[in-house]
Amino acid sequence: MRRICCCVLSCSVLAWALLWSLPCFAQGGAGGQGKGAPQAAPVLAATATVESIPELVSVVGNAEAASVVEIKARINGELVQAHFEEGQEVRQGDVLFTIDPRPLEAALREAKAKLERNQALLRKAEEDNRRYAQLVNERIISREQFEEKTTNLAALLAQVKADAATVESAEVELTYSSIRSPINGRTGQILVDRGNMIKANDVAMLVIQQIEPIHVQFSVPEALLGEIMARYKAAKLEVRAAPPGREQDPDVGVLVFIDNTVDRKTGSIALKASFENREHRLWPGQFVNVQLVLGVRDRVVTVPSQAVMPSSQGEAVYVIREDNTAEFRPVKTDVRLSAGLPGKVAVESGLSGGERVVVDGHLRLAPGRPVDVRGGVADGGGGGVIGSEALNGKAGGPQ
Repeated sequence: MRRICCCVLSCSVLAWALLWSLPCFAQGGAGGQGKGAPQAAPVLAATATVESIPELVSVVGNAEAASVVEIKARINGELVQAHFEEGQEVRQGDVLFTIDPRPLEAALREAKAKLERNQALLRKAEEDNRRYAQLVNERIISREQFEEKTTNLAALLAQVKADAATVESAEVELTYSSIRSPINGRTGQILVDRGNMIKANDVAMLVIQQIEPIHVQFSVPEALLGEIMARYKAAKLEVRAAPPGREQDPDVGVLVFIDNTVDRKTGSIALKASFENREHRLWPGQFVNVQLVLGVRDRVVTVPSQAVMPSSQGEAVYVIREDNTAEFRPVKTDVRLSAGLPGKVAVESGLSGGERVVVDGHLRLAPGRPVDVRGGVADGGGGGVIGSEALNGKAGGPQ
């Protein structure tokens, strides 16, 4: 029994020795076969281009109506009709409301009647004055009597003028029974229903907002004030505005206002831009992404945003050299210029344009490693990737 146990123990030791020796043989064999050039890493590439780029200041702004008017009655009376639908576009001069005009029409007729009566008395006084002037010249009546008639004529003349003014005032009051739109704009909710008694200059009956054109207000850091002022004096500055999700198709307007005070709390200056807004794509109260165009920078090197990667030395790219090996190259990007480049970044230093850069496959690379370009980025920008299946294991090659 003791002999069998010793035999089993010897076999176990021999098995463990064989297992430990296998990796050594395997490593030795692999080392013998791997002593050659490293395999090329599959990558996607794009070309660094040189182009003219707008210098943009990107902020968030707020759209607001160019004019906001509260419609109030100027006379007392009953509201008898509204001539529009809520949310309707109205033009300047369109009738919005009608207040019962009958009391005003009666007052106008009364004023006209008084005017006609006093005009008749005036004509009689003028005839008497001419007759009395002849009689006083013939010494038939005294001058005192003549002056009395002259005074009566002057009083009637003044009364006729006052009556004419009363008629004119009554006519104006009557026009107030028809409330008209003072601007072109879009109506809101009707705030007073038909049948209510309206008091002059009391509550708002309606709010009209002019949205064509429309304004967008936004603020920029005060550090940019000097540059903005200089360029604003030289030429009109373009401003782009779009709601979130529509940045690729913004509305274009011009800067029309720079505030005269810097906000001490925020260290920013308020600006305002005007947009024609004919298609009503901007709406009052809406938050929009704003881009203020300060100018155009020529000969700017751009690469797809996928090409730039973080590193211990800051931002960097992998450049594909002529011998198809990877070169690690630190770069510096320009944030302001990149704001106007969807899917791309502007490179301030590190590239001169024309170089091929890696846009996908960075993790497989090391400086000097051969690369196998399997595809690229459409048009050298941030568009669709061509040949991406090469990096997804569909075209073979190392993974």
